[in-house]
Amino acid sequence: MPGIDRTIAKRDVVVPAEGGMADGADSIMERALREEAPAAPRGVRTVTARELRFQRRLSVLLTLGPLLGLGLAVALLWGRGISWLDVALMVGFYVFAIAGITVGYHRLFTHRSFEVPSPVRAVLAVAGNMAVEGTAIEWSATHRRHHAYADAYGDPHSPHLVQGSGMRGVARGLWHAHMGWLFRANGTESERWAPDLRKDRVLVAVDRRAPAIILTSFFLPPLLAFAITGSWKAALTGFLWGSLVRILLLHHVTWSINSICHFFGKQPFESRDESRNNWPLSLISFGESWHNNHHAFPTSARHGLLRGQLDPAWRFIRTLELLHAAKRVRLPAAALLVKRRRRPAAAPALAADRA
Repeated sequence: MPGIDRTIAKRDVVVPAEGGMADGADSIMERALREEAPAAPRGVRTVTARELRFQRRLSVLLTLGPLLGLGLAVALLWGRGISWLDVALMVGFYVFAIAGITVGYHRLFTHRSFEVPSPVRAVLAVAGNMAVEGTAIEWSATHRRHHAYADAYGDPHSPHLVQGSGMRGVARGLWHAHMGWLFRANGTESERWAPDLRKDRVLVAVDRRAPAIILTSFFLPPLLAFAITGSWKAALTGFLWGSLVRILLLHHVTWSINSICHFFGKQPFESRDESRNNWPLSLISFGESWHNNHHAFPTSARHGLLRGQLDPAWRFIRTLELLHAAKRVRLPAAALLVKRRRRPAAAPALAADRA
């Protein structure tokens, strides 16, 4: 599809940020769109009954566990409030983990929006694992499949594919996109969608250590709380706020991009799907909720492309670039932004000086 900016999966392929496929480029998404009818998606497998049972039990544990933690944390607020240590643990670990998802899993590993040295890749992969949303390779494969079939048959978590009419249909679609898809027997083949990442020694090494990293994500906050205060009560509240509540919030913010940002919001740019911008989520999602911008320009390292669109993940990437820890940072040309606007408007305020 000439002129369409898609994700490139192979490491040595370079695509101009302003769109257009380079000669010989063979991206995973372009190949899927070119060769496959949406009614027969490839790179999808039905998990076995045993795998499905494990998947559902794990999903229940990771959804209800943090929710129960939130209930207990709120109950303990009565008469004592929340300590600054609990706030610091929750915010600090949240920022670290969501940076791993937005900067690492999403913009670096999935879309190859910029390049960083191996040590930075490793830190971002570890941070993403601490979000407890799966390994970098699994997450990226699923997200690439989502882009290839966005809001069409084959999309693993579109809110528009569940049958039903009226409010019940809307609710069922949003539930499926938000977290219902986690309980479905519908696996994504990383061999097809992330062959480049399966050859990445850094990611493979980090992914092998995912269980240990996830345990660290849960137990490091209470250990820090105990080390600082020497109090078991502080360790308990540190676990509730720094681990359970933090993971609950992070999960639902991430899932909201799949559900809310494909249903509610504005669509300033032309895209072939129902992706939408949702400004209330922009700060807490680290800029991921500028979702229509992202689907219009998937390989852009910056999602907040218009004036006033807050994008903390872009600030993180820009800082890495200023520190010479990131290079080949990809942004769409201002002329292309104007070309793909849905309605006539003044030239958008993408920072030409990358400030």
